[in-house]
Amino acid sequence: MFRRRGDRYVATFAVDEVRVLRKVASEVVGLLTDGFDHTDPVVCRLFPEAYPDDAAGAAEFRRYTEGDLKTAKIDQAGAILAALPGDGGGEVRLDAEAAEAWLRALNDARLAMGVRLEIKDGTDLGEELDDAVAEDPASSRVFQLSVYAYLGYLQESLLNALID
Repeated sequence: MFRRRGDRYVATFAVDEVRVLRKVASEVVGLLTDGFDHTDPVVCRLFPEAYPDDAAGAAEFRRYTEGDLKTAKIDQAGAILAALPGDGGGEVRLDAEAAEAWLRALNDARLAMGVRLEIKDGTDLGEELDDAVAEDPASSRVFQLSVYAYLGYLQESLLNALID
């Protein structure tokens, strides 16, 4: 998908891919703004406790770092939104800085989806998808697992282009 072209990282996206990426990035922004709730397991995954055994230390650390970290995560998701074609599919061209922002935003999106889908270390995604299809091929879980897998593919593609 992504390939290096000079000092840019380029990929062509179909209309549906643009829609999915726009929705995923927008949901991350929404989670970090309007829906920001420290009791939400997704927020806990994106902002893990720095000192799990020291509540006071963790709260102090969060007080000094959370605002900047949240802003950075919103900006990174915004980098995806800004680079996507406006209407329909099309080409995305990223410089190195935007590519790094995309990688971090894709990672955040995958972490968030992983929590919601209850993906754990060692989960066989292919097996999960096969089970979901067998249960109900038209289910939202099949779609969500497919998006999760697609984001992983996209992230790997961009990472490989960066290190080539």
